[in-house]
Amino acid sequence: MQTLLQISLESASTWLQELKLRILAFAPSLAGALIVLVVGLWLINLVDKMISRIMVSRHYDLSLQNFLLSLFKVMLNVLLIISVASMIGINTTSFAALIAGAGIAIGAALNGSLGNLAGGVMMLIFRPFKVGDLIEAQGAIGGVQQIGIFSTILLSPENKTIIVPNGPLSTGVIINYTTYGYLRVDINLAIAPNMDIDEARTVAIEAMLTHEKVLKTPPPEVAVQKIGDGMITLTIRPYCNQADYWDVYFGIQELVHNAWDANGIEGPTPHRIIISKSLQPS
Repeated sequence: MQTLLQISLESASTWLQELKLRILAFAPSLAGALIVLVVGLWLINLVDKMISRIMVSRHYDLSLQNFLLSLFKVMLNVLLIISVASMIGINTTSFAALIAGAGIAIGAALNGSLGNLAGGVMMLIFRPFKVGDLIEAQGAIGGVQQIGIFSTILLSPENKTIIVPNGPLSTGVIINYTTYGYLRVDINLAIAPNMDIDEARTVAIEAMLTHEKVLKTPPPEVAVQKIGDGMITLTIRPYCNQADYWDVYFGIQELVHNAWDANGIEGPTPHRIIISKSLQPS
């Protein structure tokens, strides 16, 4: 029994000695890895603050700032963890391959969503429109309520919520009606072919200027669009602010119509020509 106990003690002593040597050999790597981890986290936070200040100074959208900063920090933290793991002897080759494979799988699964994400980032950077603008895109027209990372929300004139994916929105044609601060309202109205065009123009312009939401500068316009089909078609063009578009659109038609009636300017009379063939005796 004494011999077995001595053997056990000697084996434990040898194991402890080997463990001590391994710890001493591993200590420099561990210390270096801890230093790299602490310094790396400090540098990531420092760079994060610098990039945040740059985005704020360039007036980037808040949602875009949060998204890009989060993405940037996640990528740098993953690289830091891989570097620290490599310093302490962990094989990171398979780990990196796993991350790459997961990235490819996620990219394939979210193909359409990633396109919308890229489109949202591009629009938030280049700003073809902003919240509150009236735009027309992808067959929809409405005021911009929200610009998200994946989609943009519009409010139509009928008070309908329209959600437009950012991918096709960023690559398609966008008409921004608000860029220059005012809009031109185009309305087509017709008068009888025997009416005086200049008088109709003068009366229409005077009527438009009585509308409180029609801008004096630029002044309203009246142009001849077409003469034919038993009528003279005039294009009535007042200017207004974006928020007043529909008030002006509907209000001007009534004002001009009433002004023409008061001044004896008649509208076209529909004509229908009926040609009948006399029955021939059989």
